[in-house]
Amino acid sequence: IKIRGYRIEPGEIEAALASHPTVAQAAVTAREDRPGQQRLVGYVVPAAGKAVDPDALRSHLAARLPGHMIPAALVTLDALPLTPNGKLDRTALPVPDHAADTSSRAPRNPMEERLCALFAQVLGTEPGGIDDDFFAAGGHSLLASKLISRIRVELGAEIPVRAVFDAPTVAALAALLEPVTTEANTTGKAGAEPDTTRTSLIELAGQPRPDRIPLSFPQRRMWLLNRIEGAASATYNIPWALRLSGALDRSALQAALGDLVARHEALRTIFPTVDGEPLQRVLDPAAEALAFEPHTATVAAEDVEAALNEAAGRGFDLESELPLRAHLFSVHDAPASAEDTHVLLLVFHHIAADGWSLELLARDLSTAYAARRAGIAPDWPPPPVRYTDYARWQHTVLGAPEDPASVLAQQATYWRTALAALPEELSLPYDRPRPATASHRGSTVDLLVDAELHAGLGALARECGATVFMVVQAALAALLGRMGAGEDIPLGVPVAGRTEAATEDLVGFFVNTLVLRTDLSGDPSFRELVRRVRETDLAAHAHRDVPFEHVVEVVQPRRSPARHPLFQTMLAFENTPGAVCDLDGLTATAIQPGSLNVAKFDLTFALAEQHGPDGRPAGLRGQVEYATDLFDQETATALADRLVQVARAVVTDPGTPLSRVDVLLPAERERALGGASATAFDVTPTILPRLFTAQAARTPEAVALVAGDGIATYARLEADSNRLARHLITHGVGPDVPVAVALPA
Repeated sequence: IKIRGYRIEPGEIEAALASHPTVAQAAVTAREDRPGQQRLVGYVVPAAGKAVDPDALRSHLAARLPGHMIPAALVTLDALPLTPNGKLDRTALPVPDHAADTSSRAPRNPMEERLCALFAQVLGTEPGGIDDDFFAAGGHSLLASKLISRIRVELGAEIPVRAVFDAPTVAALAALLEPVTTEANTTGKAGAEPDTTRTSLIELAGQPRPDRIPLSFPQRRMWLLNRIEGAASATYNIPWALRLSGALDRSALQAALGDLVARHEALRTIFPTVDGEPLQRVLDPAAEALAFEPHTATVAAEDVEAALNEAAGRGFDLESELPLRAHLFSVHDAPASAEDTHVLLLVFHHIAADGWSLELLARDLSTAYAARRAGIAPDWPPPPVRYTDYARWQHTVLGAPEDPASVLAQQATYWRTALAALPEELSLPYDRPRPATASHRGSTVDLLVDAELHAGLGALARECGATVFMVVQAALAALLGRMGAGEDIPLGVPVAGRTEAATEDLVGFFVNTLVLRTDLSGDPSFRELVRRVRETDLAAHAHRDVPFEHVVEVVQPRRSPARHPLFQTMLAFENTPGAVCDLDGLTATAIQPGSLNVAKFDLTFALAEQHGPDGRPAGLRGQVEYATDLFDQETATALADRLVQVARAVVTDPGTPLSRVDVLLPAERERALGGASATAFDVTPTILPRLFTAQAARTPEAVALVAGDGIATYARLEADSNRLARHLITHGVGPDVPVAVALPA
């Protein structure tokens, strides 16, 4: 049966119920006692002399089944109703009363109350019941990390992200947390995981700033790439553009932009090299705010895109230049319906911001512009921590790589094993040979998944206890494998490094990159592949603190300027809400600058989930960024279309072995089965001897047989075979008479 998008086998639930010592018989069915409200109901008959405890039975099921397979109601019966022939009479099963319905049980203790509140905060919903599934309510890996951070702060408990996947309801998570919080209260230690895998033993807090401030590990990677590619490179630029309609207050906008620079120190940090090492130098907020002024220009409406691309395509000299530039374009021949039209373009270097930061900056720009229009400065409380505090904290908690007891060394051991013997390069359908040095020139094609397929991906994810990202990762790995990449598929995945609650309101670069390895060996079903991906991803997230560059040093792949180390294909999900600006007196509409014509990797599949006002899946939208050194646009478009086709096929039948997943597009199949490949022609029915006789008549002197040094022409072989046939006839051989043929050894 199928309930709320889940495929459910009632017999599996019945077996789990019957395995409890207090249950003699069990039956499970789907009921719709109220129109549109379908739910699972379990009926149990107690064992002789036993009493059934519904809470104990639910805990028993939770240890054996995923959350979506636990009945919403449990009903105890003296006996199961039977038909005259002894089968279960499902029509006679009673309607559960309200007391039996546990689908939305209220919190039973303070721990569950606090967890319900935390679930609601993270998911942005009203508090629900203790049996509501975190992922069914819209949770994903990023929100799971955020929930872990809130639990750490609010409850003083340290648990891994895996715990949320294994116990995705408040009831299950509370049972898991009870012994952890008890230990924390009695021993002063928060959590039962080994100390070497945790990064929160030292609180992230504001501290006096020293003279020499190291780069955070994410910053250091951006700095290295900037040095390698040169200051002219725009590979790691982040453009953010707004079309502004209405009466723009230019002085208020300039002041508001200065307020952003003053408030967020990452935007006024340069990275000079001292004694061979890069350092952070945070410039004076007052001076930089007063000096910050957008570049202004007047452009025609048809030239806006070109102007945006030119401005966004300029690189940054990180040693001396702020990692933020602002451009304000006045559109002089905008449509007559617009009161006044401008385009504001903010260009960040990735070293100073990430996707999460843009949402914060949009919020603060809105606040600052409104204040400046009113003639006052924005009234912001001072931030509790600064990015430089985070950088120093990160170095402290990770420790030194040469210290075997450090978090960095312990987590690096995992990656050394997990990525051993990784393929240097995947064999993909390249259109051209790989150049000796990657140019990082690129382009993009659209990648769209409709709402129906999005809902199917979500249902399959819930069925497997996974996320939509994990299902898409499995589909992409399956596609690449079927396209000739082999059975060992490494993908790069960006992950938000905001594991501490104090970083949630901080602008800066926190992203790390994980290498997720997918094993396609053994021709698994797609459902089994998702389970493999789930285990790999959760293990990787438990060791996510090791900077990517350090992973490269530990694994030691063969380095080449022609390709990215450890992986060449990236899969990115954008799960942040997005930057929305509400500028006082203006209509601000986000616009996407055209492609910067860069490609960080061979291929990047970037997607964002869309949801309707009611929270229902509304599709996935994104792009495939491809290196033009290697791929043509047609090939990249076909890859995007193939991924959607593979996803649709495996959602329809998750039990399909990977070898049977079709990657041929409809037009390709048509060409393969007809058109240019058609070789059909009329053939007159005949038998082999007649065909041979006809050939002998056409080419009697042509060589028909070679045996050692002997050669027989068609004429000779025809004569010899006829002579043998006549000899056999004289001995009574006719049709359907078997003849043994002995040949020399």
